[in-house]
Formats: sequence, C-alpha cells, structure tokens
Amino acid sequence: MIVEATNYFAKEGLADAVLKQRRQASDIRHRLGLAPGLILLKLEGDGPDVRWECRFASREAYEADRAARAASPDFEEARRAMHRLLVKFERHVSMEADAGGHTFQSG
Repeated sequence: MIVEATNYFAKEGLADAVLKQRRQASDIRHRLGLAPGLILLKLEGDGPDVRWECRFASREAYEADRAARAASPDFEEARRAMHRLLVKFERHVSMEADAGGHTFQSG
C-alpha cells in the first residue's frame, strides 16, 4: 500500500480558497478516472490548513496515477492555481510499515 499525502499551508486569509481549489483538483481526478482521495481540514495544531491523501494498491498504481495527472492540462493548471494560494506545500509518499520487509537501522 502506497499513501500520497499533500499538505497545503494557505497564504493569510486564503484557507477557504485552498479548500475550494483542492476540491476542484479532486473533481478533475474523478473525470480522469482516478480516485478522488480524501480531503482533510485542520482542526487544531500547527499543521497544514488542508491535507489531501490517497491510497494506492502498489507502486505501479501510484506511478500510473502520477502519469495521468502529468498528462492532463486541466490538472496541471489546477496545480499551478493552487501554488499561487500557498506559502508552503509538502508532498509525502509513504508505504505501509509491514509491506516489503523494510526496516530502519540506526547508527
């Protein structure tokens, strides 16, 4: 299982616009035949104003999703529009801890 999470830190006063833009991007994903993902709003703490997450069955499924987004002019414009609303953007791609036998070593 691969999880992509994107964190959106809005410019002052633009959190609602960031949410609206994320919803538009999710609608574009749906039109492309991609899973819309899950949109989360900050409830408390210092985290992002808006967070988006999507799960993929495999690395191959994730890469196919990325390729579909990159090939879509509509999605690329939605991405550019989003970045105009932000002070900070983060993308994190993770995998299930028990998948693939990966372990961390210190030292």
